[in-house]
Amino acid sequence: MIPLRLFVCGSAQVGKATLMRRLRSAPARRPLAVAETTAAAAEGLGALAAASGADAAIIVVDARLGGEPQAHRHSYLAALLGVRTAVLAVNKLDLVDDAEAAFGAVVASFVAFARAIGLGDVTAVPIAALAGDNVLAPCERWPWYGGPTLLEVLEAAPHAPASAVFRLPVRAVSSDGGEVHGTVASGRVAPGDRVRVQPGGRESSVVRVLVDGVAVEAAVAGAEVTLALADALAPSPGDLLSKAESPAEVADQFEATVVWTSDEPLFPHRAYRLALAGQQVDATITDLKYKVHVSTLDHLAAKKLEQGEIGVCNLALARPIAFDPYVTNRATGGFTLVDRATGTPVAAGMLHFALRRAHNIHMQAVDVNKASRAAQKGQRPCALWFTGLSGAGKSTIANLVEKRLFALGRHTYLLDGDNVRHGLNKNLGFTEADRVENIRRAAEVAKLMVDAGLIVLTAFISPFAADRAMARSLFAAGEFVEIHVDTPLHVAEQRDVKGLYRKARRGELRNFTGIDSPYEVPQEPELRVDTVDRTADEAADLVVATMAALGLLEPG
Repeated sequence: MIPLRLFVCGSAQVGKATLMRRLRSAPARRPLAVAETTAAAAEGLGALAAASGADAAIIVVDARLGGEPQAHRHSYLAALLGVRTAVLAVNKLDLVDDAEAAFGAVVASFVAFARAIGLGDVTAVPIAALAGDNVLAPCERWPWYGGPTLLEVLEAAPHAPASAVFRLPVRAVSSDGGEVHGTVASGRVAPGDRVRVQPGGRESSVVRVLVDGVAVEAAVAGAEVTLALADALAPSPGDLLSKAESPAEVADQFEATVVWTSDEPLFPHRAYRLALAGQQVDATITDLKYKVHVSTLDHLAAKKLEQGEIGVCNLALARPIAFDPYVTNRATGGFTLVDRATGTPVAAGMLHFALRRAHNIHMQAVDVNKASRAAQKGQRPCALWFTGLSGAGKSTIANLVEKRLFALGRHTYLLDGDNVRHGLNKNLGFTEADRVENIRRAAEVAKLMVDAGLIVLTAFISPFAADRAMARSLFAAGEFVEIHVDTPLHVAEQRDVKGLYRKARRGELRNFTGIDSPYEVPQEPELRVDTVDRTADEAADLVVATMAALGLLEPG
């Protein structure tokens, strides 16, 4: 018998752990697979993964508290993740004077909220988990309650409906391209089925379905299979196989809900790695539309998401992927965001739909391209990305490098952080969110200039590793040269040519890098320039020599 997948949620003081122990030891007529979650960000993605695969949720509340904000949060997450069977376990009723009144008040409040979020039918059960009352056996001390025990509710709960559409994330492919290996994510596959590789679109027919090397009549969700195909489609690991008559959608821009679990805030335009149904692709949150207040359900304007917050956003991917909306198929609509620099998961998400522009806006083919522009100029275009503290000498060194390149007949342009803020970025301040947007715009302009065949030099503090990684991701291999102008804070502060450090120390400048905002030192820059032991001219010579060593001064 297939176990009923449960997740039990509630804050630490509500008696959840005691309840879970009783359920796990229960002599149930059907097996129960019990997973715990507090929905706290520290547990984050593991808890959300358990919830996303659950058939039912048990939301445990303390009768003495009359319900609590965490109950709203947990039930909202359950609804968000597609759980449609919920049990409200009102615990510790043995510790209140009027158990019936306390139970009724908690239930009335919670059921109204559950209806508002679309959680579905909620069954409320009064319990005393420590004593075991009404958990596995009826309780005689509450004659006013004539409903089922918690275990009886679970034994009668239905399994969550699974998607009927066939989806198989490709894990491996035989050397001849005719056999595909993977685990069926949803639906059913049998010999004779016509299947399509996505996002590529090539089609073939299934000749054999093998499980553990044995041919079977069909395979369903959860089965590890090898599909022998009539044609050598040679899909790539990470592609998705669908039935030709019911394919997944393919797009590179989406609306999605994200549950942010990292202790570092989410800011739009930072680059992450998105993982969905075996597919992995670089992703950027282009627009944070709003965050959700999980108790009032209000949509709140936001420039960032903090740990534990839930928001709706637009996502842009580096290439199209195959997907289904989460509401129709959890397996191919739920994703994880990963920090590209550290590999740490930072969020779970649910895809809603592809944005119209994902299908209606396409890159226009042009005849004069980057290669032809570079050949015309006789050079290799690239971006020299100078980063370092204010006062480190970035602009001075970049200016000297440009003069040397100009003397060599190279076509260049210098994007200086202060100069850009007089025009393109004049509407941006110095909050962390504005700094992220400042670097995004600068990186996009630098990309266009490299596409024009230029050698572009950028002099920006660019304090955050994630933003520098985003900038690097815009360029082809070998086109981005990160130059860390490495000056200790005390030296930069002694120079203080613009008087900014003095203002920051007096509290007149907020969010100033090195004082009350961090500078994340590059770990593997192409070049590190120590400006304590080198003059600016010596540093410029070193940059030009590094360019020559990297082959960037050879003719285009």
